[in-house]
Amino acid sequence: MSRTRRTSLSVTRQPATPPGAGRQAVGTVRPSGGTTRAVTRTLSDDPLGGTVRRTVLPSGLRVLTEAIPAMRSVSFGIWVAVGSRDETGSTTGAAHFLEHLLFKGTHKRGAMEISSSIEAVGGETNAFTTKEYTCYYARVLDADLPLAIDVMCDLVADSVLEPADVETERGVILEEIAMHDDEPGDEVHDLFARAVYGDHPLGRLISGTSDTVTPMTRRQIQTFYRRRYVAPQIVIAAAGNLDHAAVVRLVRQALRGTPLDTDPAPPAPHRPASPAVRTRSARTVVEVKETEQAHIVLGCPAIDRLDDRRFALGVLNNVLGGGMSSRLFQEIREQRGLAYSVYSYASQYADSGVFGVYAGCAPGRVDEVLALTRAELARTAAHGITEAELARGKGMSKGAFVLGLEDTGSRMSRLAKGELLYGNLMPVNELLDRVDAVTLEDVNTLAADLLARPMSLAVVGPFADRDFSA
Repeated sequence: MSRTRRTSLSVTRQPATPPGAGRQAVGTVRPSGGTTRAVTRTLSDDPLGGTVRRTVLPSGLRVLTEAIPAMRSVSFGIWVAVGSRDETGSTTGAAHFLEHLLFKGTHKRGAMEISSSIEAVGGETNAFTTKEYTCYYARVLDADLPLAIDVMCDLVADSVLEPADVETERGVILEEIAMHDDEPGDEVHDLFARAVYGDHPLGRLISGTSDTVTPMTRRQIQTFYRRRYVAPQIVIAAAGNLDHAAVVRLVRQALRGTPLDTDPAPPAPHRPASPAVRTRSARTVVEVKETEQAHIVLGCPAIDRLDDRRFALGVLNNVLGGGMSSRLFQEIREQRGLAYSVYSYASQYADSGVFGVYAGCAPGRVDEVLALTRAELARTAAHGITEAELARGKGMSKGAFVLGLEDTGSRMSRLAKGELLYGNLMPVNELLDRVDAVTLEDVNTLAADLLARPMSLAVVGPFADRDFSA
């Protein structure tokens, strides 16, 4: 969903954090595992960032903030540990449908007031759904943070899901699905996921399909909303010029009397990594379309996000197809001019992952591009990478991570993902050390295992008479 508008920002600053705001609070434990008081502790005081604090409310909802006094804005996000993989077959697309609907109105505000109240102060709001979580966020001047907290908490906690709005937004989503179908460069990734995961939710479209969205009822969406959007499954994160205690107080005020103002409960643990998702044997899938370009993804199942080899995989990915200096980019685009876009990527989930290579090229060149890609993967599996490539791959990983922390939005996301996906926030220096600790043997051992696996192939293009399985 796109609900953004960017403007220049200027603002006055809020007071500094009061003494003692980060001290451990002691709560009384109830039999349910929850506490009757909020529990706050300081997670880090990072020289490369700001002071990070975490409060667990009695309901199990968590609030994390990073105070960065040098910033003049704040990014505020509400992250729900619910995504498309939590849907059943009949509710495929419900998480994304709900994401749209929550902006349509609450018991306090209509859709126009939700959008206009934030835009009137120069802020922006948006939301997105992934396979494992959904995020609603706003970026505002620091002086307008109380407004953003009130609006965003209201729409996530207390939306009404009016029947008329369900029908209106159904039409919007069906148009979004149709638009996605007209983007073969995006569609090929969904085709690849289906080749690897089959009918498992990780292999389905996040948006759902017209066949699942069209008959979906308001009652199904309402049930999904109230069963899944519960306090222990929610992490609120904010980064910028803020005061942690004030953020916690404003969140509690905004949620008071809503369905998220519940009895004491412990926070939900992060999604378990076992049992591992079963993947399908390697296969070739082709979507025949009269496109000007052929779009291909060649890849295989990989590692989950808690696997210690993920740092080595990041380095390997950078060397193979992570930038303009990568092997695949140099061979396929720079030296031979066979494709405009070619890259490799790794996607990781709680209990699975994939590695893939994408290329878009003229249909008549697809055989050559595939042959070169297969040859490079086989060569890397057999002979590994060099010391120079190792150093460059590490530098790319570290640089991308640190440069990605230059704005409040990325810092806010880091807080939420650390809590929601990993159960802890790895300090910046520790993460950089983990990348530095990757050895040539680590990368080459992983390459020998991963890149020698049977590969699935997804193809979108004008190939009615072609058999790529050969």
